[in-house]
Amino acid sequence: MKPRISIITLGVKNLQVSRAFYANALGWEETKDSDEKIVFYYQQGIVFGLYPINKLAEDAGLPPERKGFSGISLAINLESKEAVDQLY
Repeated sequence: MKPRISIITLGVKNLQVSRAFYANALGWEETKDSDEKIVFYYQQGIVFGLYPINKLAEDAGLPPERKGFSGISLAINLESKEAVDQLY
């Protein structure tokens, strides 16, 4: 399997404002996996997510200030742990 980006997550300061922007300005529809803590949009084979920047930074083990943290994470999902080990 060729590696490809499957998820892009954008860290946002205000999830509700960002959610409204993507829905109202771009017309994007949230997936059923979205909730009050995270929002997902399916875009041509890639999942685009919105997540509070402080929580995304916490997941990355970094401070939320943008000095050393870009506010974006990229994920490559594979079919098994063995496939991840092989790719890594």
